[in-house]
Amino acid sequence: MTTILVTGAGLIGTSFAREALARGDKIVFFDPEPRADFVDFKLGPGKATLVRGDVRDLPALIDAVQTHGVETIVHTAGLIGGRVQQSLDLAFDINLGGTKNVAECVRLCGPRRLVHMSTFGVYDTRRETGAAIDESFPRGAGRGYGNLKAAKELLLEAYADRYGFELIMLRPANVFGFGHFWSGSSGGAKMQALLEAGLDGRKARIPSAETMANEYIYAHDMGRAVDLAARIAMPSQSVFNIGNGVVTPFTEVVAAVSRLLPEMSYEILPGEAPKSKAAPLAIDAAREHLGWAPAFDLDAAFADYLAELKLARAGQVRL
Repeated sequence: MTTILVTGAGLIGTSFAREALARGDKIVFFDPEPRADFVDFKLGPGKATLVRGDVRDLPALIDAVQTHGVETIVHTAGLIGGRVQQSLDLAFDINLGGTKNVAECVRLCGPRRLVHMSTFGVYDTRRETGAAIDESFPRGAGRGYGNLKAAKELLLEAYADRYGFELIMLRPANVFGFGHFWSGSSGGAKMQALLEAGLDGRKARIPSAETMANEYIYAHDMGRAVDLAARIAMPSQSVFNIGNGVVTPFTEVVAAVSRLLPEMSYEILPGEAPKSKAAPLAIDAAREHLGWAPAFDLDAAFADYLAELKLARAGQVRL
């Protein structure tokens, strides 16, 4: 049994924890506002330990690692997308400062492996490409979220090189599934808004920026990828794209939801123009080195998602 500390008790963290708990590992969540009802719904009552703490607080992080005998850290905590752009100063402290603290904690306390959740937003998509984007594509897209993610990767690479711990970094596409989206995943919130509107018989209100063509990965597939990164023998490559290898237009997302909920309707809110992804992620490295491939296409993902959303509502888990 391995004890794993997960920073952030959100969608990716709980999706990973399902896999780890099924194998008999112990999960400790480190989160400033852990939602016990959400975690219990996702994992079962009392299956994980919840520690209230902020990654900006290094002593608290060290205490959690030492108290629970943590051997592996999975770092998911941080602000996402538009929330970063709204306050770059706060995002710097949480995303970059918090990641520095996680690296310091690994250095000082000795967990053998750190799995870091990066993003496909790290790539500089201002550069034109006619092919799928692999892990060697240049980093830094100009905006706060992608640039801070690039800085986090560089910082962790320097720490791992200097102090010799195992580091695996995953760059997922837009992760979606039943969640609370406190960190700012507007793409994930869009998917949930469409399903909820279909269940409630009302219009989903979708910001115009979220009508872009995008690449998605279902949370259960993401959880399996994180689990493999946390437990397999250290591979020769340490950075992996996690996606489905397809850029999906918004109209196809709507069509997939409509096949499950024919009464679903939506309206587009005026605002920032959509910026579609031009190329998908190359996921060959994840197949080769992690033994991972996506199991859910869009239709299967939405069917599973809808079933979970209905269960959550029956259990009065509303977020």
